[in-house]
Amino acid sequence: MSIESLVAQYGLVALFIGAGLEGETVVLTGGVLAHRELVPLWGAALVAAGGSFTSDQIFFALGRRYRDHPRVRRVMGKPAFARALRALERHPVGFILAFRFLYGLRTVSPVAIGTSQVPAARFVLLNAVAALLWAVIFTGLGYGFGEGIEELAGRFRPHLPTLPVVLALAGGIALVIAVARLLWVRQVARAPEGDAD
Repeated sequence: MSIESLVAQYGLVALFIGAGLEGETVVLTGGVLAHRELVPLWGAALVAAGGSFTSDQIFFALGRRYRDHPRVRRVMGKPAFARALRALERHPVGFILAFRFLYGLRTVSPVAIGTSQVPAARFVLLNAVAALLWAVIFTGLGYGFGEGIEELAGRFRPHLPTLPVVLALAGGIALVIAVARLLWVRQVARAPEGDAD
């Protein structure tokens, strides 16, 4: 089954699930698909926000409810978990708004926040704001660069179907963004600690 037929059959539902499970690559792809008018732009952004928000709420709830479970304890022993907790302690509001943009902390952060003393109502509000911002940015990037990506795809692979090449290029852009974020996070980690929010 081709990607076009998957989108035609499942449309925004596929973007909702993909945004919650995978992240930026799917959301960038949603923007490219909106550029191709296979899905509506604002629909793609809203379902991407919804998928990300829902996924993070589930992980937060699991961290909150099962913080003493052996599996959660194993996750708590990982270095990424310790980094997430340190960042959360220094800048609780800023961290909740930014964790989905931080490479290597995206999945573990909601669990870490769930094991902390952050009130659930505060997390819901900040998570909703951050998910919407994240979705609009990455959907917009996919939409904005959609024409350029399609041009590149057509120029380099004229004998291949355009959409798979476009999706591969969108994945490449997501990889470049992830590497840039990793370098930025490392730079921030080396900076002196500031005051907590």
